[in-house]
Amino acid sequence: MSADIHVYAGRQVQPRRRLVCALALLGTLAVTAPAFAQADRGLQHLNDYPTEARAEYVFACMATNGQSSDVLRRCSCSIDIIATIISYERYVEAETVLSLQLVGGERMSLFRTAASAKKLVSDLRRAQAEADIRCF
Repeated sequence: MSADIHVYAGRQVQPRRRLVCALALLGTLAVTAPAFAQADRGLQHLNDYPTEARAEYVFACMATNGQSSDVLRRCSCSIDIIATIISYERYVEAETVLSLQLVGGERMSLFRTAASAKKLVSDLRRAQAEADIRCF
């Protein structure tokens, strides 16, 4: 074997060819790295729900629907679907509005009548309905 030929993965490769392959790889990375970064940013909203929040949802869902492994799977599916539809921030806001709507009194009527509160709740209800269709 000559001094300017190297062996990689059991194949003989000349230094010039290695350089061409390395440049091609760098070019590919330069083109695809921004796409991967964008895809990662796009997928981050799908996993912005903390584990604790997902677990709380599943526990409440199972308390309502039963304590079987099938219900566990369906409830886990449900929060996963909800997480794909609305962000965690909007989920928390909607849950807060729902809990405040249960409180009586004139001060809390704002959470029952305000258009923004109604929109938050309707978005959550829509996400829950979609989750019910797909998981139950």
